[in-house]
Amino acid sequence: MSMEKRMRKQPVTVKSSLFLKGAAVLAAAAVFSKLLGTLQKIPLQNIAGDGAFGIYNAVYPLYLLILFLATAGFPIAVAKFVGDRAAVGDHEGARRVAAAAALLLTGTGLICFLLLYFGADSLAGWIGTADAAAAIRSISYALLLVPVLSVLRGYFQGYQNMVPTAVSQVVEQTVRVLTMVLLLLYLTKQGAGDGDISAGATFGSVTGGAGAMLLLLFYWQRSKERRAGSRAASKAAEIPDRPDSGDAPHSAVNSLGRSTADKPAAPGEAVQAEAAVSAGAKEPFGRLMLSIGAYALPICLGSIMTPILNLIDAFTIPRLLLGGGADPAEAMRQFGLYNHGLPLVQAVTMVASSLTAVLVPAIAAAKAADPAQLQIRTERTVRMTGLLGLAAAAGLASLTVPVNVMLYQSEEASGTMALLALTALFGTLNIVLAGVLQGLGAVNAPALHLLAAAAVKIGGSLLLVPRWGIAGAAVSAVLAFAAASALGLAEVRRLTGAPERRRASALAPLAAAALMCAALGALQFAGGPLLGAATPGLGPRGQASVLALAGVALGAAVYALALLRLGAVNRAELEQLPAGGKLASALTKLRLLPQGERP
Repeated sequence: MSMEKRMRKQPVTVKSSLFLKGAAVLAAAAVFSKLLGTLQKIPLQNIAGDGAFGIYNAVYPLYLLILFLATAGFPIAVAKFVGDRAAVGDHEGARRVAAAAALLLTGTGLICFLLLYFGADSLAGWIGTADAAAAIRSISYALLLVPVLSVLRGYFQGYQNMVPTAVSQVVEQTVRVLTMVLLLLYLTKQGAGDGDISAGATFGSVTGGAGAMLLLLFYWQRSKERRAGSRAASKAAEIPDRPDSGDAPHSAVNSLGRSTADKPAAPGEAVQAEAAVSAGAKEPFGRLMLSIGAYALPICLGSIMTPILNLIDAFTIPRLLLGGGADPAEAMRQFGLYNHGLPLVQAVTMVASSLTAVLVPAIAAAKAADPAQLQIRTERTVRMTGLLGLAAAAGLASLTVPVNVMLYQSEEASGTMALLALTALFGTLNIVLAGVLQGLGAVNAPALHLLAAAAVKIGGSLLLVPRWGIAGAAVSAVLAFAAASALGLAEVRRLTGAPERRRASALAPLAAAALMCAALGALQFAGGPLLGAATPGLGPRGQASVLALAGVALGAAVYALALLRLGAVNRAELEQLPAGGKLASALTKLRLLPQGERP
């Protein structure tokens, strides 16, 4: 049997399995790398203090925003255009797509580098401290490397090979964190100032990008060698050249996510493919760059809500604190305190962002196949996200004092941290709702919601920071994310035709969250003094760590049990989770899960 016939006989389920496995690998790597990238802020604060921590958190959102504007959406766009060409055997055209995208992003990366490097002093002045200039120049070099990374990742994803992207993400974050920690230890030992220390911390993005670039170039070279060997073998066997296994498991994927081997070739398909290959190889670079940019832009705009809001904080909070009478050093220290809660909130929301890798195609498939299933799938996804976000927000808000001491050695600004914890609920909802809206084809809606959230954030900060300081900034953040969530929910209901849920349906989750908060309050009220008397050798930070970790376990148990006993989660919702069927059966036997369905 020929290779072509063997490929045609592969079942569609195998292709779907390969796609889902690839998405799972990518999601797992994203969770690990984002967790590493988020939690690296904790040793920065512990080693360097809140002054350098504040400068770092003022500079890094600026870099992230420029990076997102320059690259976000391009891996998806490149994957789509590469997949379209590879689907008809136009591998030369696929490489031209990568070359055109690399040329486009190298140009934008160079422009952004020049703007950051030579505008560092002005930007630092806008932030409110001249010490930020060194960190801005330090991180600007990453813009010469990272844009090309997004092109290479998109190229491999176009061939369904998710491993290079996943491994490069892990390598990038690992090298970045190691560089940051080593430079922190060296610079603090040398007695460097907050500006130089924050510059050393931001330089990790440069070395991380360089490490990931070298790895992806290795994968690129290996795929070229394998492709050359495949062509030689095909020619020797007198069979058509097929996509290389280094680039794809067995076949490419077109723009609809279907494998090219899912169906037998129609009469004349080979002639059409040959014509497409010939036309694709001659496609002008300029037209390719315009097409790729036009496709990536809406995706980019939908993914920059968090960087935009963080950047608004960086440019408003320190200056508003300065206007209230604080000196530059104290303003940056206060801004560092404000950012104590953000790594934990981001650790929660990153789980939601990893879900969008499989959420968008799942929603798109349901929309095309079964509108009724679309409504059910969308409602359950949003509801389960809300339940997880509510647990994270309520739990973190209840444990802010021991968590603050455990991570940052101080109770200072725990109230602000508790307020920011509430953004975990709305942040996770926003990310998932953006994925749902993209799957429904409403790619511009998240960008409009972002504009509304930015307006609320700016107005809230201008009004509340002069009155309440960093606590006012936290309140404005909650209001901004809540506004975007409300708009996203309304748009999803409009597009899916889902009826508005009764208010009573929210009472059970809210009651479960209230019970969890009560249990965590009792743990700290009674357990704190007992733990202090029983383990004086642990010290305040050790005791806070025990309370915080015990609180996480207790809070999760109380919340889950309350949801089950109050009927807030039904069997169908549990079964959509990994191993959910077995879990639902076990809970039913233990009489923790009601037999009836929640209305």
